[in-house]
Amino acid sequence: MDHSEIRKTVIIGSGPAGLTASIYAARAGLKPLVIDGMQAGGQLVQTAKIENFPGFEKPITGLELMTRMREQAKNCGVEFLMDEVTAVDFSGDEKKLMLMVGGEILAQSVIIATGTSSKHIGIAGETKYHGHGVSTCATCDGAFFKGKKVVVIGRGDIALNDALYLAPIVSELTIIPRSDSWKASQVLIDRIGELKNVNVLWNTDIKEICGDGKNVTSLKVSSEGNSITEIPSDGVFVAIGHSPVTEFLKGSIELNADNYIVTKNTRTNVAGVFAAGDATVSPFKQAVVAAGEGAVAAMEASRFLRTK
Repeated sequence: MDHSEIRKTVIIGSGPAGLTASIYAARAGLKPLVIDGMQAGGQLVQTAKIENFPGFEKPITGLELMTRMREQAKNCGVEFLMDEVTAVDFSGDEKKLMLMVGGEILAQSVIIATGTSSKHIGIAGETKYHGHGVSTCATCDGAFFKGKKVVVIGRGDIALNDALYLAPIVSELTIIPRSDSWKASQVLIDRIGELKNVNVLWNTDIKEICGDGKNVTSLKVSSEGNSITEIPSDGVFVAIGHSPVTEFLKGSIELNADNYIVTKNTRTNVAGVFAAGDATVSPFKQAVVAAGEGAVAAMEASRFLRTK
């Protein structure tokens, strides 16, 4: 790939926002290049079942949905580059993107669709046993815990979706919301209530993830100020939310206090730079919303290039 060429549009990220943006940009004649980022397809590929994306009468996996979107983008002529943007320079008319492997790319316009990454609790044992019983992806690692005891930490849609995926696989599942209530969709709450092998520990703090030096064996917890007790567990799935993947953008575009990209109809505060999807301040973190924003970002980029 010739990096000396000044691209009309480069899209950073290959989730639903990035891929939809690429399809619309390609159809507008912008010959977009998509830089995949850390994970082709984004966080959505880890979702076991999607029931609310229009056009599918039956549930579809995140991996299948993103595979179909990617193939559609390829059929439209979209180019892909498996690399990661580590720094940017948006100060000139030509936007510079510095890559981890492939050097530097120049573009007349940029669409940022980097999405989010999983949050961590920050307790003892979490880092030590990551990949050895601690996971942030139930669909990736759930099969390793067939017939075993596991814990899911979290109280939102992510946590309950993980629990619903794991329940048929494991022998016993404990959910620790770290609160006294759910913060999830009612349909998911209802489904959790129907499961026989699921136990919920309300108002419980997690003190430490323990192991034998190789793998997770238990969690130390404290409920409502009581003394610390130990819960046997073979695995811990951390599902407490996400943080925007925007570290490389600091100082280059406007971010809010939580490091989400500030946008107005997908436009950032830098001319020629647009953003869509979960990395933006948009309050609704849904695949269909991200896809819609991706389409808008591509149309805004096309308008920008026509009027330069």
